[in-house]
Amino acid sequence: MIVGVLGATLFIGGILYSEWTYFALFLGLTLLGILEFYRLVAAQGIKPHRGVGLTLGCLIYVSVFVVEKKFVAPEILYLLPPTLFMVPVLELYRKHAQPFTNIAFTMLGALYIGVPFGLLHLLGYLQGDYSWQPILGALLLIWASDTGAYAFGKSFGKHKLLPRVSPGKTWEGWAGGVLTAVGVAYVLSMFFPDLELYQWIGTAIIISVFGVLGDLVESMLKRSLGVKDSGTLLPGHGGILDRFDSLLLAIPFIVAFLKIF
Repeated sequence: MIVGVLGATLFIGGILYSEWTYFALFLGLTLLGILEFYRLVAAQGIKPHRGVGLTLGCLIYVSVFVVEKKFVAPEILYLLPPTLFMVPVLELYRKHAQPFTNIAFTMLGALYIGVPFGLLHLLGYLQGDYSWQPILGALLLIWASDTGAYAFGKSFGKHKLLPRVSPGKTWEGWAGGVLTAVGVAYVLSMFFPDLELYQWIGTAIIISVFGVLGDLVESMLKRSLGVKDSGTLLPGHGGILDRFDSLLLAIPFIVAFLKIF
């Protein structure tokens, strides 16, 4: 409980205080999340290229930020593909039985965490200058969806959502999460005017759908690796991936929705 309150305070404070504290906060999460992913797969004998993966994830995150800040031209993003394709080149000089497994998981770790957190900058700079409203709003909607799903699932849950991957989730809980998130989106539209009501509601629905799918994807990863939690960084709350699995999958869809509509 204490860890959760302190964590929420840190995140809300970092996002609200300035664009630089927000930047530092999520840069740290990007690096820690990639390291956590590589530790998970290394336990199964996979040998990811940690240095290249961290460099790629950091490059994705920082490049999108400096482009959105208009510090550099968008052409800097052309550095990303060469960095990505250094992974198979470097694997040529290692002697492992499953080289393409190492290549695949190196790339996956950097992209799975680096791309969503990089795209988060597009939410923060939707209006041209930094605004914390879309970022904090997305986090609040995820927490609302999770809370609603838990409460409704406990009270009314009977029909399993995907028991093979996550036996605790139910359709009733998911429906409760959707209703709660939409209700919170309506409230956000009154206090966070950066987005219109339909945009907040659309974001809430996206989070309710893809946030749950993100949770299920991470559960599938942990089951395939035979672990309960992705890490122990947050006592009683698991690791970075456990806490941000919903956000990681939802961000690309939120950005696409808000950029198109």
